[in-house]
Amino acid sequence: MSPIGSVNPFSAPALTRPDALPPKLSLPPLPANIAGPQEGFGTMLDGLVGSVEAKRAAAQAETRKVLLGDSDQLHQSVIAMQEASVAFTMMVEVRNKLVESYQELMRMQV
Repeated sequence: MSPIGSVNPFSAPALTRPDALPPKLSLPPLPANIAGPQEGFGTMLDGLVGSVEAKRAAAQAETRKVLLGDSDQLHQSVIAMQEASVAFTMMVEVRNKLVESYQELMRMQV
């Protein structure tokens, strides 16, 4: 008899000891300027928008220093601009998903 044929498909799966299970994955902590779940969704979004704005302001300051000749760190300016661009793009995508979710909820029949 084949190994597959010897398994009863209707039997309960074997239980494992709790200490033998792999540890649960945990999420990294939120940055300090982003509110946790206890403060509300709107506050969390305000924190995310604030962090994107801070990245934009930092990139603008770095670029200004390079343009005025106060710094010769052109690569730092380009890196800061890319970080701000990626953060803004991610924020726009999150907004698009939120709008899409809202529209889906509005289409649901009650």
